[in-house]
Amino acid sequence: MLNTSPLSIDIISDVVCPWCYIGKRRLESALAHRASNQARPARVRWLAFQLNPDIPSQGADRRSYLERKFGGPERAQQIYARIKAAGVEVGIPFDFERIARQPNTVDAHRLIAWAQDLDLKGSDALIERLFRAYFVDGIDIGDTEALASLAGAAGFDATAARAWLASDAGRADVEAEEQRSRALGVTGVPFFVFNRRVAVSGAQPSDALLAAIDQAQTELIERA
Repeated sequence: MLNTSPLSIDIISDVVCPWCYIGKRRLESALAHRASNQARPARVRWLAFQLNPDIPSQGADRRSYLERKFGGPERAQQIYARIKAAGVEVGIPFDFERIARQPNTVDAHRLIAWAQDLDLKGSDALIERLFRAYFVDGIDIGDTEALASLAGAAGFDATAARAWLASDAGRADVEAEEQRSRALGVTGVPFFVFNRRVAVSGAQPSDALLAAIDQAQTELIERA
C-alpha cells in the first residue's frame, strides 16, 4: 500500500545558533524543491538544545561572553565572517554587532514548544521571528516581554504567551527533551532526523538534505 503520511522532520536546534538559522533556510530550499515535484508534505518539529546551558537566566553581557568563548571580539569576528558569508547565500543579513546580551534560551524553547502544541505549522513563523530578532535586530530573546511580543507578531496570543512564560510550565519537558538528545550522542546543532530513520548533523547544503530525505522515504516504503 502506498504510504501517504507526511514526511516527519525533527530538528534539534538552539535559537542562538547561527548555523541553525542557516540550516533552516537550507531545509526550506530542499522542501520547496520537493513540493515542486508534488512530494508528500512535511511535518517539521523543532526540539530544544542549549549551546550555553550555563548562561544565567537573566543572560550575560555579550562582550564578556565572547571573551570567554572565543578569547575576545576580534577572534569572534573572524569566525563570524564565514557565517555571514554563508548567511548571504541564503538571504540572512546577520548583524552580530547589534547583539548586546547573550540570552539563556530555556524560555525561548518553552515558547516554541507551547506554540507547536497549539499550531505546529503556524509555529514556523514564531521560530523565524526568534532567529531574526536575535541575529538581525539584536533583540534580547531571553526577555519575557520580547518573547511575548514576538509570539503576538507571529499570530499567537501575546497575553497567553506572557502567562505561559510567567509560569514554570514546560520547563521540565524542555530539559528532558535536551537530555534525550544528549543521551543519543547529539553534541552540536542543527541536527536533523528524517522519519526517525536518517540523521544529518550540521547545516548541510540543500542537496545533502534532499538526499537524506530520499533515503528516509525509501526506507519507509521498504518497511511498509
